[in-house]
Amino acid sequence: MKLMFAADIHGSLSATRRVLAAFDASRAPWLVLLGDLLYHGPRNALPEEYQPAGVAELLNGYADRIIAVRGNCDSEVDQMLLTFPITAPWQQVLLENSRLFITHGHLFNPDEHPPLRRGDVLVYGHTHIPQAERVGDIFCFNPGSASIPKGGFAASYGLLEQEILRVVSLETSETIAQVAINH
Repeated sequence: MKLMFAADIHGSLSATRRVLAAFDASRAPWLVLLGDLLYHGPRNALPEEYQPAGVAELLNGYADRIIAVRGNCDSEVDQMLLTFPITAPWQQVLLENSRLFITHGHLFNPDEHPPLRRGDVLVYGHTHIPQAERVGDIFCFNPGSASIPKGGFAASYGLLEQEILRVVSLETSETIAQVAINH
């Protein structure tokens, strides 16, 4: 299975364009959005090309290929602009030998996660910092932020392909972090 992940777009039209171009190029059947799609949030500066309505319009063009969860900056008003559901606090994707527990990161994260089996993957955003590693018996994967990266990292997205989770720079397409999740 091939999946693409993006988190923390925060209303940036230019970041959305880059994410969707990477999604098209990836040929992944699903784009998994990890929340904080339209609003920049009170603690963040306005991202480049802040246009939440434009972001919604672009994402709606991919509505039948999106799996999304709600971020701490997402609201019912945001849902009114989007034609795909964003209000679930978490989703799960079942792989052959494990599952992906998909969430934004403000409710569940590496320090506070639901019961997961050995080899399961916690997929989250929220921190704007990429992560791809085994932590104890589980894997933790954060694709970083598409619009407001932190920790000195580049804007990024994530890919799952052939049991490899990779964080990829939106600017250079270079791998920032990766982990194999095969058992």
